Amino acid sequence: MTRILHFSDTHFGTERKAVVEAALDLAAAQAPDLVVLSGDITQRARRRQFAAARAFIERLSLPVLAVPGNHDIPLFNVFARALNPYGNYKRALGAVLEPVFENPGLLAIGVNTTRPRRRKDGEISEAQIARVAQRLRQARPGQLRVVVAHHPVRAKVESDVHNLLFGRERALAAWTQAGVDLILGGHIHLPYVMPILADRPTAGWVAQAGTTCSWRVRGKVPNSVNLIVRDEVDGVSACHVERWDYSAGTHAFEPVDKTRVDL
Repeated sequence: MTRILHFSDTHFGTERKAVVEAALDLAAAQAPDLVVLSGDITQRARRRQFAAARAFIERLSLPVLAVPGNHDIPLFNVFARALNPYGNYKRALGAVLEPVFENPGLLAIGVNTTRPRRRKDGEISEAQIARVAQRLRQARPGQLRVVVAHHPVRAKVESDVHNLLFGRERALAAWTQAGVDLILGGHIHLPYVMPILADRPTAGWVAQAGTTCSWRVRGKVPNSVNLIVRDEVDGVSACHVERWDYSAGTHAFEPVDKTRVDL
């Protein structure tokens, strides 16, 4: 069995402390192979916010793969944004902006889709597309092949189309051909699961997560995380994306939806 706990848009600096504790409790209970943080880890890329994120990661005591979001680059400090945009991120979370995690059942590839010259939009280069595709082709048999980026590559509602990643169509064409199973993202604080290609559900899936612990929720969507579970029963592989929402009544994350993804 392979388990991934997908956190996104924690926005430390706007975190709800009770929800942070609930997220830590969920991680301890599920004991995933990997915790993914798909960007916007902080609210304004300040040192104390990254310190809070670092403390959270240390309390997880689990393997973590993190990528930056647009909020992890200084907005108001124009000199830092121009000269050292990832300085605070690297001090707290390490120098690697596009990490890779691998074990016998999982290959997870991080992609940095932020661009300091853009305020919030994401972009992917031809070099990044090629690097990810090459790594996907090198996956071992039986590995779940996952790409992690902050900006979404598919929209569920029309109002989110303007938030989609620039260069996504070229990326999706290359990555589906290379065998991607799941693309995990955040940015828009709206959880959903959908196939990359509507007419070919086995060509891979997109799983978006809501905000894990910030009060900056979207409309009536509560704090939300994804649990991805892949298992094999009688030689048949099955994979599900479970949505877990925070319940104020129980002060815990609870499962509310489950989507089977055909690989």
